[in-house]
Amino acid sequence: MMVSPLKTAVVGATGYAGFELTRLLLKHPRISPPLLFSRQNDDDDDPMQELAAAYPEISGNGSYPLRPFSWEALAREGIELLFLATPHEVSRAWVPEALQRGVRVIDLSGAWRLRNKLHRAVYGFADADSGIVSGIAESAIYGLPELHREQIASAQVVANPGCYATSIITALAPLVSSAVVDVQRGIVCDSKSGVSGAGKRPTAQTHFVEVADNLSAYSVFGHRHTGEMLEQLQLQDDQLWFSPHLLPIPRGILSTIYVHLKKPMTEQDIEDILRGFYSNSPWVRIFGTRLPQIRHSLHTNYCDVGFNVANDGQRLVIVSCLDNLMKGAAGQAVQNMNVMWGWNECEGLN
Repeated sequence: MMVSPLKTAVVGATGYAGFELTRLLLKHPRISPPLLFSRQNDDDDDPMQELAAAYPEISGNGSYPLRPFSWEALAREGIELLFLATPHEVSRAWVPEALQRGVRVIDLSGAWRLRNKLHRAVYGFADADSGIVSGIAESAIYGLPELHREQIASAQVVANPGCYATSIITALAPLVSSAVVDVQRGIVCDSKSGVSGAGKRPTAQTHFVEVADNLSAYSVFGHRHTGEMLEQLQLQDDQLWFSPHLLPIPRGILSTIYVHLKKPMTEQDIEDILRGFYSNSPWVRIFGTRLPQIRHSLHTNYCDVGFNVANDGQRLVIVSCLDNLMKGAAGQAVQNMNVMWGWNECEGLN
């Protein structure tokens, strides 16, 4: 029996993550070409009318019009799934309306990732949300399929994880949940990201002159993704140190994670835990003691995980790599869509 293609829309298609998402959706075998909306709060005096104006590489492959966003257009086209690649303030304002109209949402911002009010405060959200906003904050599902597949399948709102958070949670979740990590001695996460992780709008810190031939730390003890790591790994604030760094490359993340183990363990012990946890997760590759590199996961939806164990068997270094625009954003959003509609997680991503 023929099944009608899923109808989707993307808001924020001109951003780095939004364009990557649009590119993936355009080749997905189970959906119609997505509706592409410009954001209402774009600062451009002359907003673009065609996606190829921002990304000439898709020129000659058809027309990709950018429309001003309106709920009427969404209803008229029968959109079933709305992707929001928008600032978190926009997502916070629009998701309640989408749900009232019966549209499911995958949100790529940080608007709905966090439950803890102190963690949400880093985004400037009010401590005392009320009404439907409070309900969404409690019911939105954190969109890491490797941890929350069953909940994502029936979710109305999926909060796509942060890119740094994905790399660190994926590496640590099997070991923390197996209770082999001595969390009281602290976990140190040293992460490095390409510049596209900072978004398309330039800042003084992401200007070419500042980034090229340089490596810099930023937002130490204050990065927004820290709350996601603490909540998803069920750690206390003083049990995890996270230091993000900016690499002079366009895309990719490498996280080096240092942990103490409760008792001596072998390399095979660690590998068995990781492989067992991710035995049904096609987008996590376990490299064993061969350490992954950024180039191995670029332009893919893989999160690659490798490790080394110290001679004493109680000190462990884990290295996790992913493409921040794919598994860290757009690719993971498509993976979540596949789970929500009961499709193979790899569809449209190979």
